[in-house]
Amino acid sequence: MTGYTKILAMAHAVPEKIVTNDDLAQIMDTSDEWIRSRTGIAQRHLAADNETTTDFAAAVAEKLLTQSKISAEQLDFIIVATMTADSVMPSTAAKVQAHIGAVNAFAYDLTAACSGFVFALAQADKLISSGASRCGLVIGAETMSSVVDWSDRSTAVLFGDGAAGLMLDDSGTAPLILAEKLQTDGTRADKLTCFKNEFLKMDGRAIFDFALRDVPKNIMEVTADAEVDYFLLHQANARILDKMAKKLGQPREKFLQNLQHYGNTSAASVPLLLSEMAENGVVKEGQTLLLSGFGGGLTWGSLLIQT
Repeated sequence: MTGYTKILAMAHAVPEKIVTNDDLAQIMDTSDEWIRSRTGIAQRHLAADNETTTDFAAAVAEKLLTQSKISAEQLDFIIVATMTADSVMPSTAAKVQAHIGAVNAFAYDLTAACSGFVFALAQADKLISSGASRCGLVIGAETMSSVVDWSDRSTAVLFGDGAAGLMLDDSGTAPLILAEKLQTDGTRADKLTCFKNEFLKMDGRAIFDFALRDVPKNIMEVTADAEVDYFLLHQANARILDKMAKKLGQPREKFLQNLQHYGNTSAASVPLLLSEMAENGVVKEGQTLLLSGFGGGLTWGSLLIQT
């Protein structure tokens, strides 16, 4: 009999280097007040020159193995959601596989920008619930500092680096994902881009409007009449979270937030929030959570999960 997907462990890893808004004010025309008032961000963790996306993803993988007491040889798959892979080939996931010695796992990267982790978790759940796989890792990892233009205050102040993820297996007694909806609109792809050998470019107003117009509809369709304990949305902007709560008619306190400490970490954003809130005892077993990512592609998607 095929088992249901279960979360065995959560973990995150971020660079030691912290860059505050005041630090950024020393190298560009900005200020702590300007950044906080528009985004809610106070600081971000940035990779050192010798640190890579693979380093943070591998650190998360090691933590997940230790916490779950699963051996690397038991893993069937490794999915890494990232838009800042160190190389096109080999994938970040393949490098993680080699690093931890997961000799029996197939591994691949998934590119869906800030929605990446949500898309990857949806895939992983199907691998396990179908019986095709029994155990695997889903990781979101980014070094956004490598693709932003540090002379452009409209984008550079927003992003940070890091990774986070989950260990999953088939020992669940009930479905992990209760409802889901994943969406893409390539006709609006030019609103947020990052071409090869170019910096990330964003039409901030268009993306802000997209987040507040399309994402709430997606979330409402997924949640329906469910009683949600917490909403874990992509950590892009505190004002988006404020407005999202009003649009959904939910208390702002239900919309968990850590972007003030990490900035926008793209595909790492949702799992970083999930892992940190579990570590702090806010997220607990038996809760109903809404995970939602939205960003480049344009992509957006939500999962209603039961922990």
